[in-house]
Amino acid sequence: MDVLSNIQAPINDELVELNRILVEKLHTNNQLINKIVDRYLLTKGKQIRPILILLCARMMGNITPTTILSAAAIELMHNASLIHDDVIDTSMYRRGHPTINAVEDNRLAVLMGDHFVSCALQCGVETNNMQIIAAMGRLGQELAHGEINQIDNARQHRLSEEAYFEVIRRKTASLFRTCMHVGAISVATDDDTRARLEKFGELLGLCFQIKDDIFDYYDNNVIGKPTGNDLREGKITLPLLYAITHNDDEENARMRTLLDNDNLDSEAIETLINYAKTRGGIEYAHERMLQLRNQAVECLEALPPSMARQALIELLDYTISREK
Repeated sequence: MDVLSNIQAPINDELVELNRILVEKLHTNNQLINKIVDRYLLTKGKQIRPILILLCARMMGNITPTTILSAAAIELMHNASLIHDDVIDTSMYRRGHPTINAVEDNRLAVLMGDHFVSCALQCGVETNNMQIIAAMGRLGQELAHGEINQIDNARQHRLSEEAYFEVIRRKTASLFRTCMHVGAISVATDDDTRARLEKFGELLGLCFQIKDDIFDYYDNNVIGKPTGNDLREGKITLPLLYAITHNDDEENARMRTLLDNDNLDSEAIETLINYAKTRGGIEYAHERMLQLRNQAVECLEALPPSMARQALIELLDYTISREK
């Protein structure tokens, strides 16, 4: 059994029901929508976010229909954001497969993203839980604000770790935090415990994004995006941020001059990537992930041992060690 299958073991039956709901909500009487949905569902990814929700609920009590509906709602919101991101970034591939905007066009991709959002809202309403619906509203704001902040940082050439973490806390970690939040709410967890679970989710989300950012410094055909893609989009991530802000010599000055250019060519991108690697940026990013990982584990220490709690820790470690 592989690592992810072992993590899913305590919630296998619920994941089957989750995917049944996703198929039911997304399909319509329109053949074009169904064709796009079917193609998208074939590449739906690892479903880490709904896994978090289900494991959280399993750890704190019995998984309820509300838990599964909220997991479907958050997964649909997440996928809507990815569809819209692919349009914004003009991405041709995701998870090694052509994006909707690549196969169809931007108009259909935007509308399909809207379709996913509307299906997410339907699932949220069916929970009959205003706390979960409110959490979905806050999440939508956080995801949008995080992306806008990232664009603004690129335009203003902000080179600070504080600005970087503010962006990834909103655009990525907010989603993981919300997963733990709704999972806990779905089984009526007390406020103090829910706060610890939310912190675990946030820290896991930060690790997830840092790991994603490290991938951008290496060739990896499995991921489905070219090396240096973040830099092409003006995103300065943690490895390069560390190298730029922890050195002060002539080479560093040249790197800063390169970053003043809003349209980096392939040679400049390769130069900046090599600089991040040779000046300890990758090692520093790994160290930060391990620090965050240890803080996340501490959030769960007060909770009783269980298969679900162990699976959450394994999911955290999987996030840090994954190769795609």
